[in-house]
Amino acid sequence: MTAKNLAIKISNLILSKKGYDIKIMDIKKISNVADYFVICSADSDTQVKAIADEIQDKLRDEGIKHYHIEGYDSLNWVLIDYFDVVVNIFKLDTRSYYNLEKLWSDAPTVTVEDKPA
Repeated sequence: MTAKNLAIKISNLILSKKGYDIKIMDIKKISNVADYFVICSADSDTQVKAIADEIQDKLRDEGIKHYHIEGYDSLNWVLIDYFDVVVNIFKLDTRSYYNLEKLWSDAPTVTVEDKPA
């Protein structure tokens, strides 16, 4: 699976748990950290955990394991590192504070829209 396809798959998993304001940032030309950042917001600790668990569980079922995870204890900002794709799940206030979109504003960014039912 390509990094771009993985980022899209992760975005769909976020949507399945009602994560919102999802951005896929293509950072491969401006950083060697990863190829893509996937960023989303959640309203509560419970939702942050549910999104993180869904991503890890569904990808593990496909044989894709994360390299590293941070923030799972506090649930304000959970970072899941899949080498080429880094997932950032934020509670809204924390996302506003760190403002990764501004920090990486040179990166081409796609906003993922929730599809109406």
